[in-house]
Amino acid sequence: MKYIDEYRDPELARKLLGEIRKKATRPWTIMEICGGQTHSILRNGIDQLLPDTIELVHGPGCPVCVTPLESIERALVIAGKKEVIFTSFGDMLRVPGSSKDLFMVRSEGGDVRIVFSPLDALQIARDNPHKEVVFFAVGFETTAPANAMAVWQAAREGIRNFSVLVSQVMVPPAMRAILSSAGNRVQGFLAAGHVCAVMGYEEYEPVALEFQVPIVPTGFEPVDLLAGILKTVELLEEGCAEVVNRYGRVVSREGNPAARALISKVFEVTDRQWRGIGSIAQSGLALREEFRAWDAEKKFNVTHISASESPLCMSGSVLQGALKPDACPAFGRECTPEHPLGATMVSTEGACAAYYTYHRNCNTL
Repeated sequence: MKYIDEYRDPELARKLLGEIRKKATRPWTIMEICGGQTHSILRNGIDQLLPDTIELVHGPGCPVCVTPLESIERALVIAGKKEVIFTSFGDMLRVPGSSKDLFMVRSEGGDVRIVFSPLDALQIARDNPHKEVVFFAVGFETTAPANAMAVWQAAREGIRNFSVLVSQVMVPPAMRAILSSAGNRVQGFLAAGHVCAVMGYEEYEPVALEFQVPIVPTGFEPVDLLAGILKTVELLEEGCAEVVNRYGRVVSREGNPAARALISKVFEVTDRQWRGIGSIAQSGLALREEFRAWDAEKKFNVTHISASESPLCMSGSVLQGALKPDACPAFGRECTPEHPLGATMVSTEGACAAYYTYHRNCNTL
């Protein structure tokens, strides 16, 4: 099958591993930004096959994990209203708030529905004109075009009973925040291929230059990841701080111009809170003034809601690559997928969930 089997070829993977062992002459710390990449790395045992000189640390590229607690609390309040049909991707329903999650709201009688696209939510609004339909618009640049399209279409059709609760974030500002932190150990990045498919990789070039780190966009299959790691190691060994694309079948330098134009038409850049990390300047997207009528946060007057994280949860350090999940004292004990303290344990892209699922150093299993 084209673009699947060949990127899981054991012989090619062994060859790439051999090249990595040859090229790595000193210790290097590389961060894979995307949670999907983290799960693929652990599922395929890549972290255990690499030479001891290469350490992979896991970044904040899980959209569910970085959705701030106050956004979850706002979602819970809105979803509990009788006049509301609250729609979301399924992985958001088990993300814990301070005392409950969206599944619990549904069990208490709230009309909470799983959809596969914001356009599905817009259709629900068309079908239920006497209800307020809200879509939980979370994610990185990958989800922004579809979320923008739903709002743009609602405005075009004059559908006023539809709104979005926005928690859109962007990757480059998070990379800058990590690289600027006092305890940063990251020396190179594997960039997320699907984000780069939308935005391209030219926006990473100033980051690479400013912080003198190589950045390599790559995919999610074992051969993709190993090729990306090899290129990152080669650049580190050569002292080259540049962006080199290793996902050419999907990613171009300029990305998808139509998607980028739609994002810019509907959204504007703003400061944004990241769960477990805090505020990162100019790291998020908010609806432009002309689309504020479709902003659920304003419509339901929940902007003032705030919340505090569990003191036991160390997911912020995990998301910044400063701590491996199994080093958190609560991992596998107070915090499990059935009783999570943070989103990193329940998301399908969360690093804690990956460690728990693939039994990395989990003595409690």
